[in-house]
Amino acid sequence: MRTLEQWFEEYAVSHQNPKNKAIHYICVPAIYFSIVGLLMSIPSGFIANTLKLNAPIIENWAVVVLLFVLLFYIRLSVAMAFKIAILSAICLVVNYYMGKVFPLWIFSIGVFVLAWIGQFYGHNIEGKKPSFLKDLQFLMIGPAWVVENLFSKKETKN
Repeated sequence: MRTLEQWFEEYAVSHQNPKNKAIHYICVPAIYFSIVGLLMSIPSGFIANTLKLNAPIIENWAVVVLLFVLLFYIRLSVAMAFKIAILSAICLVVNYYMGKVFPLWIFSIGVFVLAWIGQFYGHNIEGKKPSFLKDLQFLMIGPAWVVENLFSKKETKN
């Protein structure tokens, strides 16, 4: 099993161009956010009726999926799992309130499509294929790489 640092080193190979990196710093969180929104859009009466917490922010399919996502990150780094948990909580809260203003699934699809267009444009600038075409696990590494690069106190070579 690769370490988080090994994942980051391999991910960084196709993320060297400053413009591509800047695009990723915007688009990767947007994709993560939109996926949370799409998952929250799935009817979750079963979960709400089972838990009976009257807390729609946590009684939804996004939370169920995010628990498994956090298990992936815990295997790599408890500290990173904590950071991703914070990102996930922010996504859950913001999506909940966005859903009160717009149809959440439509908004989420729009963000998802625009962010992926940005991602592929960034890779066109970079001149390298996205890492996830080599290994789908890089779809999980992208958010951690962004969090690490944007919010880490240490200087990273990535």
